[in-house]
Amino acid sequence: MIQLKVKILYNRREKEDYYHLSLLAPKVAREALPGQFVNIWLGREDGAFLRRPFSIHRAKEGQLHILYKVVGRGTELLSQRKAGETLDIIGPLGHGFDYQLSATNYQLPILVGGGIGVAPLTFLAERLACCLRPAARIKPLVLIGAKNKKQILCAQEFRALGCQVKTATDDGSSGFKGRVTDLFSYLLSTFLNYKLSTIYACGPRPMLKELASVCGKYNIPAQISLEEHMACGINACLGCVVETKNGYSRVCKEGPVFAADDIIWR
Repeated sequence: MIQLKVKILYNRREKEDYYHLSLLAPKVAREALPGQFVNIWLGREDGAFLRRPFSIHRAKEGQLHILYKVVGRGTELLSQRKAGETLDIIGPLGHGFDYQLSATNYQLPILVGGGIGVAPLTFLAERLACCLRPAARIKPLVLIGAKNKKQILCAQEFRALGCQVKTATDDGSSGFKGRVTDLFSYLLSTFLNYKLSTIYACGPRPMLKELASVCGKYNIPAQISLEEHMACGINACLGCVVETKNGYSRVCKEGPVFAADDIIWR
């Protein structure tokens, strides 16, 4: 874990309320793993006292990339920051995805992202593309869910990494009409070798709960990244605990990535 001030290289609007932030942070980028996050301090303007957690979208060539959506005062303040300014960050934090399971066992990685939940999965897909053995001819399958076509994120990035990409939208404007979990269930019913799959997912809690239920039905291992409010992000306040089969766990420390069947869903 490193705390330092880093330079903003760019902070550009991608679409609607989604922004892409690039930071010059060689130390953090070098240590970061898919599924981890950073905590960013935005100052004390208008009551933004606490740091905000952001999943790591990509980390390469000394740059740390954050994909985020403006949903409140904190992210609104972040969207106003300009290239050349500095941000105070702490990271990398948390427990990330164990992607070696797919790489060593020739298992098909299936990445399922809902909304802004696709952000850390791009970093994961990048690492999978590097470690999967070419001879196995395994192309990760990425399922992206959104309300409509305009809110589909990162599809081209995944394709550029050699992934198969399928989309699901509530209104049917892109790909499958319905929820991404419905698309996931439909595809599993057509897979003859689904037991050779590993699921990695990030998105809204209801989506993850449904996904965990489906994976339990088919007995497929799944790793899910929880999106929880974190007051400190550094294992100090116990404000982000979730109930697991082994008791309560801190999302900022033991997570944000957990085995789906370890979580007690309410």
